[in-house]
Formats: sequence, structure tokens, C-alpha cells
Amino acid sequence: MFQARPTTATDEAANTPRHEGRLPRAWRAAHEPAAGVPRWARRVAYAVPLVVLPSGIWRLGVLFAADKRGGSIEDWAMNGYVVFLTLISEVLAFTAVGLVARWGEVFPRWMPGLGGRRVPTAAAVVPATIGATILTLVFTVIAIITTVTQSKTNGDPLPTNFPSMAGGWETVYFYASYVPLVLWGPMLGILTYAYWRRRRSATAGPLMPSTAGNAW
Repeated sequence: MFQARPTTATDEAANTPRHEGRLPRAWRAAHEPAAGVPRWARRVAYAVPLVVLPSGIWRLGVLFAADKRGGSIEDWAMNGYVVFLTLISEVLAFTAVGLVARWGEVFPRWMPGLGGRRVPTAAAVVPATIGATILTLVFTVIAIITTVTQSKTNGDPLPTNFPSMAGGWETVYFYASYVPLVLWGPMLGILTYAYWRRRRSATAGPLMPSTAGNAW
């Protein structure tokens, strides 16, 4: 009797359906977890873009508002700013996935001169730490103080047309959309610390091949 050979990452890549489209392959590659990442960390990382999404949806509603509260800014410029801010917020939120994904430890193959090389730990930890600090300060500390005191950071009261002052369902919708942002900074901070611990304790050795085919 012959013992069956264990399935390797190379086997899994070879068994990937050939008809799988480029977008599904890219999705799997972007979410492929790195070795040694605990399940809780993956869940937290995947939840970060979802935490940011409600505020983006609320913000996009400004595109259809008669009063965009843009002051002297033209409507077309305000619309462009709103769309850009929403998209860049989701892109920045998705970088949290890199703290648990393989591309956060090994540069994707499509990057010239860097593909296949290890990502320096500091290259991920330093910007992630700065980002987590700023997000916690803005969306957790300052936002809570502003909400409790109903005043700006300079002490002036919030304007009467501020969304939280509208009353009724508009205020409820505003808070339901923006309250999740309170978690963004702390979640990123936890993921950054876990990433640093994992990379520090990892032993140097050959890189494991990706199981996501040739997407990245």
C-alpha cells in the first residue's frame, strides 16, 4: 500500500480551474492569507473596509443633495471631491488586508524589480502605525469629543446645518454611517501589532509559492 502524498501549494495552484477569470484570480490573490496568520486577524482585516463603507455611502448621497454645503465651491468640484474621498478611503481601508495577506509579506510578481522579494517589516509597520495613530486621533478621540460637546475642535458650536443637528432620521442615518469609523484606527493598530509580532518571530527561509495562480 502506498501512502498518498500530501497536497502542496503547487498542487493547489495547478488544480485551479483554467476557466477562472482574471478578476476572481485577482480577488483570491489579494485575500490569500500569509502563513501563520490567525483567523481572528483575518476577520478583523476583512472587516476594516466594511467599517469604512457606510460613511462612504452616506457621503455619496451628497451627490444628489440640492444643498451640497460646499459654500463657494462649484457643484462639479464638490462632486469630484466627494467621489475621490470615498474611493481613496476604501483603498486606504483595504491596505489593512495587506497586514494579513501574502502580498503584505512578499511583493507581487507584477511589481518591477521587487516582485517575489520579501517586504521589509518596517515598510509596512511604520506607515501602518502612523495611519492607526492618526485615524484613532481623528475618528475616535476627536470625533467622540466633538459629538459629546457638539462643538468644533476650536470650541465653536457646530453649525445648525451640520448633519448631526438635523434631527429625526437624518441624524440617525448620519451617526449610523459614521460611528463605525471609531473602530478604524484601533483595528488597524491591533493588526499592525500582530503583523509586527508575526514577522519578528518568523524564521528566514524559502518563500512558499502562492496558491492563487498567476494573478499576482
